[in-house]
Amino acid sequence: MKNFKSQTSSAPIHSEIKKSVPWIYFVLFFAVLNESVFNVSTPNIANQFNLDASGVSWVVTTFFITIGLGMVIFGKLSDIYSVKKLIIVGIILYSIGSILGFVSHVWYSTVIIARALQGAGCAAIPALVFVMVARFFTAEERGKMFGMITSIVSFAIGIGPVLGGYIAGSLHWSFLFLIPLPILAAIPFFQKYLPKEQRKKGSLDIMGAVLLGIFVTMLVLYSTESQWLYLLVTLIALVLFIFHIRRVKEPFVEPNLFANSLYRNGIIIGFLIFGTVMSVMFVIPLMFHNIYGLNTETIGLIMFPGAFSAVIFGRVAGNMTVKRGSHFVMYLGLGLIAISLLLQSSYIGLWVWFIGAALVLMYIGFSFMQTALAESITQVLPEKQIGVGMGFFNMMSTLSGAVVTALVAKSIQKKLFAFKLHPLLSNGSAYVYGNLILILSLVVLSSILLYFLTFGKKAGQHANETV
Repeated sequence: MKNFKSQTSSAPIHSEIKKSVPWIYFVLFFAVLNESVFNVSTPNIANQFNLDASGVSWVVTTFFITIGLGMVIFGKLSDIYSVKKLIIVGIILYSIGSILGFVSHVWYSTVIIARALQGAGCAAIPALVFVMVARFFTAEERGKMFGMITSIVSFAIGIGPVLGGYIAGSLHWSFLFLIPLPILAAIPFFQKYLPKEQRKKGSLDIMGAVLLGIFVTMLVLYSTESQWLYLLVTLIALVLFIFHIRRVKEPFVEPNLFANSLYRNGIIIGFLIFGTVMSVMFVIPLMFHNIYGLNTETIGLIMFPGAFSAVIFGRVAGNMTVKRGSHFVMYLGLGLIAISLLLQSSYIGLWVWFIGAALVLMYIGFSFMQTALAESITQVLPEKQIGVGMGFFNMMSTLSGAVVTALVAKSIQKKLFAFKLHPLLSNGSAYVYGNLILILSLVVLSSILLYFLTFGKKAGQHANETV
């Protein structure tokens, strides 16, 4: 079986492009930060506008919908237009949404519109960062950069709730809208250092984008509100989208992209693992509060070592990917996540720092997995499909956090797993959490098997072979 290779993987790195690397990391930090910084402020927003939990959830849900869809759109546009122009447009749109939200925060409808604009503009950053890394840098540099990207993403996710809580508590939640504005400083540097690409002529499939947008929106709504109408519309939109892209000349997403089993299964693995880890990060604080009676500050203290370890080991994962290949790093990462979840599910009711130590393993494993999977995905995509391929990968990874976490939350609310299952648990109040985390560990083990069956023992060597 022949394998895929990015056509740009052996191209020399231009000295001007290398100067843009710090700014790539800079804008990525503020993009990821805004995904989590608003979460802790929702009670304040609900109080101001007299909203229930469902109503205020739109502050977060709207952002995830537009950033998810926007990642695919900007990824697709990068196959047609210059990355330089697109990322500048994204930064400007992101900033407009931020300013609008701050200035008009007294009207909830405008807050939602501002969050939608933020998500649409913010989507350009992660989508195009992956395209730039895959298109402009060598295989060796890609591994190191993906490791650094993992560290930045982990740090932003970890510090987001802390920063958001501090600003909302000491100033006002509306000031959270101003956090992304420093990224405007990157525009002149991108304008100067990024190359002037000559991309192919093409057009954007508007109908395909609309159908995908309906699918994404309805899927998120169904996962959060469980209305069967949303599920019906989700399925109809998906069927129409598949039918549409098979008929048009220049589809929004090329159907043959999903014929690539390596890419297709990579998407599935990413969805499962990202969803699993994000849902565990949701479950653990609830479990700490309900089982151990801990307050928010203590919970943050216990979880902080894990988040900080991800920052350190992200770079380690990048260097290891270059030296040992993405295959080795992927198995190491998935193995650490599985071990961590098995330990977490077994330690409930024991000393709380046992779980804190197990969380460190999960964060480290997640750093390895993120770095290796991103490298594996770029290796199996032809150069002409890197933009939309990585955009779709990022979209599914982002949506998995919202969808899987919503499903996990419902299972806890309805106490679906409140029975004796885990052999090491004897505390009835721990059954819900222990059984759930045990089941999630089985999801990770299934992902390891799927990765092995898909990529095999030479997964880390795809970059050195041709189609």
